[in-house]
Amino acid sequence: MGLLLIVAALTMWVVVLLLPWRPWTAGPFLDTTPRGMGRPLNDVTVLMAARNEAQLIGPTLCALKSQGEGLEIVVVDDQSDDETARVAYQTLDKELTVVHGKPLPTGWSGKLWALEQGLEHVCTPYTLLTDADILLLPGILPRALQKMHREGLHFLSLMATPHLHGFWERLLMPAFVYFFKLLYPFRLSNSQFPVVAAAAGGFILLETRLLREIGGFGALRGALIDDCTLANQVKRRGFSLWTGLCHGVCSQRPYKDLADIWDMVARTAFTQLKYSIVLLLLCTVLMVAGFLVPAIGLFWFPWNIPNILALGALIIMMVTYLPTLRYYAMAPLWALAMPLIGVMFLAMTWTSAIQYWRGRRASWRGRLYDSASL
Repeated sequence: MGLLLIVAALTMWVVVLLLPWRPWTAGPFLDTTPRGMGRPLNDVTVLMAARNEAQLIGPTLCALKSQGEGLEIVVVDDQSDDETARVAYQTLDKELTVVHGKPLPTGWSGKLWALEQGLEHVCTPYTLLTDADILLLPGILPRALQKMHREGLHFLSLMATPHLHGFWERLLMPAFVYFFKLLYPFRLSNSQFPVVAAAAGGFILLETRLLREIGGFGALRGALIDDCTLANQVKRRGFSLWTGLCHGVCSQRPYKDLADIWDMVARTAFTQLKYSIVLLLLCTVLMVAGFLVPAIGLFWFPWNIPNILALGALIIMMVTYLPTLRYYAMAPLWALAMPLIGVMFLAMTWTSAIQYWRGRRASWRGRLYDSASL
């Protein structure tokens, strides 16, 4: 039985390595270039929902304004308990529109309700959806527009570079991106393949008419994974998508300890599995077989064929993680932790499921969603 499990693990990693769409690689990606940086941006409105973001929104707004002249910025203060609106006003004063959000109706997630209110103030051909913790480096917005025009894209999303300062961030956040790309392969999303539609909510640039055509954010109102839900709605209507990695879009949000990252993953992990116990069990089998079995198998037997097969699975596992580490300028030795990382993400997924079964669907910035509220 042990040998069969090790063979299954090795087979799984060989399949991942040889998949033609190569979800483990670091591409596709988009970064800034000097070209197009002087382009006026009066055809773009930034739409941002902000809840209790007084500490981060100031640098975010300054970075947005430096992208180019004429950029419209709409911030929806989603019933914050802190000084979010005041900090926003102080940062850009008359150069932005601040919408004070109304109470959250039943059936809506807070972010989507805020964006729905802000959409009334968008009159430009393009809309940039971003978050209050996302810092844009100079030139990335003009560069994204340039790519959309050149390639005839309707929707472009960039995965933000995570905050990578503390130990737990460096251990787990690159792996978060790695697992996201395995679950939503960018190359399949960017193709005509209808099943996969990926997006990263920190930077979504799209034609405003797409939002009108799908019925605004009301079409997504209860979605907790709103970025991929929006991408799926757009792709189903025949529009072209492109999603990639980017060093020019950076998350400022720090995760100070393991508990912060654990809560972040657990917030939507079971949602990714559509609240299905069958998918949860399948995920458990795959993660245990893929990450735990090779690590145990390497030492379980006297040195023989099973150990060699387990070593092969571990090597392929780590090789597939190296491009992500390299993209984020991380030491290759972090790949040695992949068995532990895989088990930790599985535990976070089970935490998400247990919270859901206990009636807590998700929480964010002081707002709790129970299992019946969405």
